[in-house]
Amino acid sequence: MIRAGTLIVILAIVAALAGPFLWPDDPSAQELARRLEAPSLAHPLGLDELGRDILARLLRGARVSLLVGIAVVSVSSTAGMLFGSIAGYFGGRVDDVISRVIDILMAFPGILLAIALVAVLGPSLVNVVIALSIIGWVGYARLVRGQALRAREFEFVQAARASGAGAARIVIRHVLPTAIPAVVVQATLGMAGAIIAEAALSFLGLGVQPPTPSWGTMLDAGRAHLFDAPHLTIFPGLAIATLVLGFNFLGDGLRDRVDPKTVR
Repeated sequence: MIRAGTLIVILAIVAALAGPFLWPDDPSAQELARRLEAPSLAHPLGLDELGRDILARLLRGARVSLLVGIAVVSVSSTAGMLFGSIAGYFGGRVDDVISRVIDILMAFPGILLAIALVAVLGPSLVNVVIALSIIGWVGYARLVRGQALRAREFEFVQAARASGAGAARIVIRHVLPTAIPAVVVQATLGMAGAIIAEAALSFLGLGVQPPTPSWGTMLDAGRAHLFDAPHLTIFPGLAIATLVLGFNFLGDGLRDRVDPKTVR
């Protein structure tokens, strides 16, 4: 499973980075006379409603999906590790305040909160990252908080405290490293969630704006041609499903590797 996931993710990264070299067609070039053309040798995935090459747009759209996923996971995991470690290590009122904020944010369906935030901020790639990061850090914070509560009772942490080490030094050098494996697994699965969320927001017109290719906007444009040109929705849908499945496979495989309770 982990090998399959790794292979899918690597292929997606290669496609995103080397897309213009793999398929040099301009994703914005229009051939209106050939609009909705079915897959052919010249255009293996066909043309969309404006006569644009779907393969070229899929390859460019992979950049958007991976960029959003990486940005959201980076911001969310950093903020989550910071607040989670503070809550778990210090406890008391600090823990209560942070935990209540986490509970409030987790009480709302994530995608609905993201839609509301983007609607307020305005549709753009940056605002999508901001909205998804605001709702994404809580999962990391809860995870790291649990790890910090456990780690602060370890003998080497107590020894560092007894030797006079500051709280910041103890958290960074002794507490956080115990949570890194779990955070890596969470981040891998979080990539899949961020990719789906970005596609959903773009599908609703709240994400990446045309003419920038996005798998979500491609799905939205293709739904008007489900019967006369199904390839407009089939290929973007397969791209999203395959990449999300790859990250889920990778995350599940990593979780099996780092979980000491896993039976092999």
